[in-house]
Amino acid sequence: MSSRIFISAAHKSSGKTTVSIGLCAALKQRGLCVQSFKKGPDYIDPYWLSQATDRDCYNLDFYTMEQDEILSLLQQKSMDAQISLIEGNKGLYDGLDLDGSNSNAALATLTKTPVILVLNASGMTRGIAPLILGYQAFDKNVCIKGVILNKLGGSRHETKLRNVIEYYTDVQVVGAIHNDDNLNIEERHLGLIPGNEDPFCTKKIQLLSNAINQQVNLEQVIHIASTSPALHTVKRVDSAQPIEKDIRLGIMRSTAFGFYYPDDIEALQAAGAKIIEINPGIDKTLPDIDALFIGGGFPETQMQELEANTSMRQSLYNAINQGLPVYAECGGLMYLSRSIQWNNRKHQMVGSIDADIIMEKRPQGRGYVQLEETSDNPWPLAVSKHIYAHEFHYSRFKNLDKNVKFAFRVLRGTGINGKYDGYLYKNLLACYTHQRTSRHNPWTRRFIAFVRHYKQQSGQ
Repeated sequence: MSSRIFISAAHKSSGKTTVSIGLCAALKQRGLCVQSFKKGPDYIDPYWLSQATDRDCYNLDFYTMEQDEILSLLQQKSMDAQISLIEGNKGLYDGLDLDGSNSNAALATLTKTPVILVLNASGMTRGIAPLILGYQAFDKNVCIKGVILNKLGGSRHETKLRNVIEYYTDVQVVGAIHNDDNLNIEERHLGLIPGNEDPFCTKKIQLLSNAINQQVNLEQVIHIASTSPALHTVKRVDSAQPIEKDIRLGIMRSTAFGFYYPDDIEALQAAGAKIIEINPGIDKTLPDIDALFIGGGFPETQMQELEANTSMRQSLYNAINQGLPVYAECGGLMYLSRSIQWNNRKHQMVGSIDADIIMEKRPQGRGYVQLEETSDNPWPLAVSKHIYAHEFHYSRFKNLDKNVKFAFRVLRGTGINGKYDGYLYKNLLACYTHQRTSRHNPWTRRFIAFVRHYKQQSGQ
């Protein structure tokens, strides 16, 4: 098991993501094999972390995973790395429950990972000390080993803060990053712009790496990571042997669709899927596939390009009408609708979902969801009565037929209409919910089993 660090913050928007990206890139430039992880449900930060390390970033999430699944994934993916970095979400003690059982602190404690706090020190001097002392005292099980001061006003500001922290606390200042707008990553409605849409992604990561090299003591960071105690070996949760890849599974990847968990893709392959990537903005028709998975993303930002590819839209429309098994999440659902309307522009989409999509200025569904399957759900082998997942969408349905059948009843969250999610049409299942494969929700196996059964029944 490699050495590891947990990068957290006092509160959201402290700069922990840019620091985490820069640290990953700087450590990699030193010749280290770096494995990154992200707490909670997120696709965008992991993309940047993956780019910085040249390795897939994996999510660790109490809501969708059991503790042994978290530890198993951490150990399995860190096995050949020299150092692992876990980026938190929000603040160190922030979380869903009052007792903090799913907080960043709880994850740091479970994984026995020393914490480096990124503190937005803009406008602060002596007040930094009680902040650090309070965070140390709040939970003695959390090992806060260092701080990285961010957004400093200059050398004089840095000196004052270092003196205060040295006088009042026993925490190491491992870095002090001066305020620089060039280090910021542009944001929009769902957070950071994904790196696959940023033409300057590589350049930005290099800028962040340079800033970390110049203003953070990497030797201290590496030393702190090396103090991580050994974890008890956890049996691999996904220990089933992979089977023959007998299902040709198309996956749409482009600037419009990129929200895929790497371990879900791995699970689909282990269930028998051979992945065939499709770009709906460029490819003219669907290739020879047995099924299709369209993940989330930003079809609204690419809707003109998607509309212009009429041959792909027609090819997909015909395939769904002919019974092609399709699973679509959020952005994929939007693409399959009749149209998307955003910023006073409206563009035609595939039309397999008999409804229109309206983009709003405020989130229409955001956070964790809990679903219960209806009797109409076509997928076999339900393991658990409830599905724990997440959603984050600014769009909503308009002109939805009242006779639509749904795969899920929404117990927590919004879904399509506040009561249901999982639009069903022939062999299409489309939902706003983003599922994560796990012991209690092996959606990847269920989907491939559904596809395989259909393929056998139809004699393909």
